[in-house]
Amino acid sequence: MKPSRKSLLLAVVSVFLALDTVAASYLGVASYRNCGIVQPEPFCQARAEYHTVMRTRRRVVFDRQQVTCYKTVYETVMDTKEIDCVKYVNETKLRDVQYTVTRPIYETKYRTCNYTITKPIWETKTRNINYTVRKPVWETKTRSVPYSTIKPVWETKSRTLNYTIRKPVYETKIRTTQYTVRRPVWETKSRTVSYTVNKPVWETKTRTINYTTRKPVYETKTRTVSNTILKPVHYTKTVQTRTGHFETEIIECPGPIRSRVVRDPGCWTCDPCTGRRIFIPGSCHVVQYQCPPRQICKRVWVPEVHTREIPCVRYQREVVQKQVPYTVCRWVNEQKQRTCSYRVCRMVPETKQKTMNYNVCRVVSETKTRQTPYTVCRIVPETKSKTINYRVCKMVREQKVKNIQYRVCRIVPETKTRTSTYRVCRMVKETKSKQVPYTACRYQTEKKVKQVPYTVCKPVHYTRTVVTRRCVPKQIPYTMTRCVPRVICEQIPVTVCVPNPCGLLRRRILLDCCS
Repeated sequence: MKPSRKSLLLAVVSVFLALDTVAASYLGVASYRNCGIVQPEPFCQARAEYHTVMRTRRRVVFDRQQVTCYKTVYETVMDTKEIDCVKYVNETKLRDVQYTVTRPIYETKYRTCNYTITKPIWETKTRNINYTVRKPVWETKTRSVPYSTIKPVWETKSRTLNYTIRKPVYETKIRTTQYTVRRPVWETKSRTVSYTVNKPVWETKTRTINYTTRKPVYETKTRTVSNTILKPVHYTKTVQTRTGHFETEIIECPGPIRSRVVRDPGCWTCDPCTGRRIFIPGSCHVVQYQCPPRQICKRVWVPEVHTREIPCVRYQREVVQKQVPYTVCRWVNEQKQRTCSYRVCRMVPETKQKTMNYNVCRVVSETKTRQTPYTVCRIVPETKSKTINYRVCKMVREQKVKNIQYRVCRIVPETKTRTSTYRVCRMVKETKSKQVPYTACRYQTEKKVKQVPYTVCKPVHYTRTVVTRRCVPKQIPYTMTRCVPRVICEQIPVTVCVPNPCGLLRRRILLDCCS
């Protein structure tokens, strides 16, 4: 308990013990006298006593200890080894290949072609033609035509026009203006300022740190590595070569059908209107005829298939297995301790004073007067007049008469006769023949031999030097400080309460007080 609660409890017990004459007050708590003791003790002898004793306390302190540790550093080591490699070199060879060439041979031949021509025969004839001529006869006549004209007559007039203009008149005036000027006035003052400065105070302390290190353990193991290599396999393959040659075929094509226009013979007749003889040509109609046939040389491709054997190389994959040793690193945890010293900074406040100068600005108002000139514009009206001349047009009508001459045409018919000569064409058919040259093509087959290059892949074995990297572990010592805990025993003063037995209730109260 706290000392305040102990003192309050002791005061309440003393009040209960002092009330001896009350039989059942306070719920019968104070009705049992002396608590089983023959003679009650006074209050001064029944109160608790306090004594100071020394008690042993255990405290853990840390001692600094220098420890040498090792750390693992890996160095890269370059190893050189030779490996077998295979590279394929292309080699060019020649082989004989037979091929067939078709060579065209052209020959000139003649064929007889019959054709029909139409030969015109002209005949000259004469006929009389009566015709009527309408002869114009012109006569001149005169007539009078009245007409009206409008003649413009111009007159000049004048009028007076009054108008008003506004004329500006400028006047210069002066006005007085008062204005206030605020002028700053600076004053220098000083004051004392108190400020607190934190001063660092360093203390050195030590502590023990438990840490775990990982130690590598190396083991050598073996694993199987599979490598795939390409192994050449030579074989022969049968290849079919598709060739051929051209052959000439002669095909006879019928001649094209063409159209031409043929006119029938015309005739002479008499025109009933004019009485003249006119020639009426015959009607035209379209006649189709067929041209002579022609021969066409057509080239036809005849395919041929040749079979031959060629050497080939096929690369077959082969799996080769070998045992490869390798190193496995396994890390083992190891518990260690070290003592570490560290510095603690504690800030101690310190109060200082300094004098500061500062400027105070005070604004002073000042009234001034100035003369300002300004210009006033006043508009003055003024009346003026001017004379304007203008022209007026008046239209006057006037009657006139004019004589017009015109010509009149009168047609007079007149009959005449004339002799007309005309030619008549008569078409006569005639058959002719001619020699037409044409070129015939004949193909001749020849066999030739040529050198064809081909490429063969030849494997070449060689040795190559390869540099491999390997990591080698190395232990490097270093020194570290660790904190080692140590238990010390020290004596500290403790205040205890010693009870004075005065009955059951007093013992209870004293036990509560001491606890």
